[in-house]
Amino acid sequence: MISHPGRIQQLAAEKENENEQFRFFLKEQDGEAIDKRVHRLNEVVTEKTDCTTCGNCCKSLMINVTTAEAESLAAHLQTPLDSVKDKYLDESPGGKMVISSIPCHFLQGTTCSIYEHRFEGCREFPHLNRPHFTQRLFGTMMYYGTCPIIFNVVELLKEELEFNPA
Repeated sequence: MISHPGRIQQLAAEKENENEQFRFFLKEQDGEAIDKRVHRLNEVVTEKTDCTTCGNCCKSLMINVTTAEAESLAAHLQTPLDSVKDKYLDESPGGKMVISSIPCHFLQGTTCSIYEHRFEGCREFPHLNRPHFTQRLFGTMMYYGTCPIIFNVVELLKEELEFNPA
């Protein structure tokens, strides 16, 4: 497994054409079978990955925030909800909220200062535990060069499927 973010970024650039071919290859596979493999590989890779040594997702993701999450954060920070919204969130006229800064306000070095209270979008990233992997390839591959979990799962999947780029 490769864990150094700089090395992953370099390899991602070198494998750009290969990964495009792999995306098309995966679209031709049985989606349920691919999901099972990805879920299994995700468990293995995630167990061996310390996300707090990277923090790349916190430097690039736009995270949606629910009202309940904003309220929970306000309680954790012991700050009024309106102040939390003003300082950390952007809110649409319809009430939808997102983190107002990339990188995230709560990123300190490579770790999250509110880790135990982080938002669901943060907890779920990189979403490799969800079904329909082959239908989410564009979004997943956007983070192939920045997320060690995605990078390693994809590379192991290529090996398991004996993918051979033309």
